[in-house]
Amino acid sequence: QVQLVESGGGLVQAGGSLRLSCAASVRSFNSYTMGWFRQAPGKERDFVAAITWSSGSTYYADSVKGRFTISRDNAENTVYLQMNSLKPEDTAVYYCAARFRSPYSANGAQYEYWGQGTQVTVSS
Repeated sequence: QVQLVESGGGLVQAGGSLRLSCAASVRSFNSYTMGWFRQAPGKERDFVAAITWSSGSTYYADSVKGRFTISRDNAENTVYLQMNSLKPEDTAVYYCAARFRSPYSANGAQYEYWGQGTQVTVSS
């Protein structure tokens, strides 16, 4: 069983930055492709970014490309999401997710494990 715990959310003004962390309690963290998703009130959950288990390749939603950066530290069993130039439309609950030895996917249904989420609020 994989447990994922997100942290780093909060309230920030537009144009500001936040760094989210997702700590995984698993022995083989480097075998998991990790993703970040977000869900705004009344909206569906959307893909934000992913980083693969094998090559560390990264993928981003068009809406965050150039502003967000996903990275991982396999020694610390942690994946990060650096968010810069934040906009009010980035306001959402952000979730990290994991899928075992699988390629990148923007489909949340293909991720096996999920964290509880962390709230990000961007004020205008």
